[in-house]
Amino acid sequence: MILKLQSLFAKIVFQIRKMSELLISEIQIIPVKPRGSLVAFASCVVNEALYIGDIAIHSSLTNTEGFRLVYPDKTLPNGKKVNCIHPINRESGEMISKAIIGEYKKLILKVWRKSEKGNENGLFRKF
Repeated sequence: MILKLQSLFAKIVFQIRKMSELLISEIQIIPVKPRGSLVAFASCVVNEALYIGDIAIHSSLTNTEGFRLVYPDKTLPNGKKVNCIHPINRESGEMISKAIIGEYKKLILKVWRKSEKGNENGLFRKF
């Protein structure tokens, strides 16, 4: 009986730990012409079960080299804004931000390296 309870308890603990970990995958970044602090839109899949789209990537208001995410909301006819989706706790928000902003930085670095290579070959001219 005790072994069965221990086994059941171990399974429950494993499931709780599994649920508390977020797997952020299939991140897609769509850069936009900067407008205000908006620099791109992103989408991702969480735990292979939930698609999140229309996540705005903005330049950070406080950190000149940082970025922040703004999650989608809906404006009702009476003008009230309702959150469509957002992280419930700080840890989840940081995990999502780290994954998405990391992919955005990789994309920007890739584009920058490509443009530098183009400059070396005379493909881009400075005016």
